[in-house]
Amino acid sequence: MPFLDKAGFETTPFDFRLRGVTSISCDTHKYGFAPKGNSTILYRTAALRAYQYFVDPSWSGGVYASPGIAGSRPGALIAACWTSLMTVGEAGYLSACEQIVGTAKKLADRIRVHPVLSAELEILGEPLVSVIAFRARALNTYDIADAMSARGWHLNALQNPPAIHVAVTMPITKVWERLVADLEAVVDAEREKERVRAVEGKKSRAGKDVTGDAAALYGVAGSLPNKSVVVDLATGFLDLLYKA
Repeated sequence: MPFLDKAGFETTPFDFRLRGVTSISCDTHKYGFAPKGNSTILYRTAALRAYQYFVDPSWSGGVYASPGIAGSRPGALIAACWTSLMTVGEAGYLSACEQIVGTAKKLADRIRVHPVLSAELEILGEPLVSVIAFRARALNTYDIADAMSARGWHLNALQNPPAIHVAVTMPITKVWERLVADLEAVVDAEREKERVRAVEGKKSRAGKDVTGDAAALYGVAGSLPNKSVVVDLATGFLDLLYKA
């Protein structure tokens, strides 16, 4: 986002130029290309920054003061992050912005004008940066997500409303046309399945019946008035990850 203007893309103020912005956080492991486990945060004033400090003057081990409640942090990750930032440099990030945002705009434009995709898919909002969200107009959105997964594209399923989003990264800039081709094939196939169901008098898959992973998860979740069951399922999944 900081490089949108320099790269010649449309942007809107998002930083301390806006009076209501009091802090800005940045996960450097994403578009900063640094190792995971690093994030930075800036505050408008030193007084605001002081609220994140943790200070315990009565600890038996002495006065304990930490810049955050987490306490110790890995110095190796911080050093690796600094090295990544310095290695890529401003010119590198500007180039990445041009490629990533440029690809995102080409992808969005292709969905809007392609005869198959434009008829069946709707882009949500007006994406300015690198993430494009879209939903199916009449087909089952999650069936499309599952079919794309079967082709090796692990796109993120969204809910409220049912949708899919593509976060364009540097690897995608090199293969975005193949992504579009696969999306076209998937949408065309799902449209044909709907046509066959209509001929056979079967229920449309645009409803809440479920088949694949994304369709099952979000189809069931969307049909439940009480989401506590979903919370319990997710909690059980996390428990399994930490089971000895």
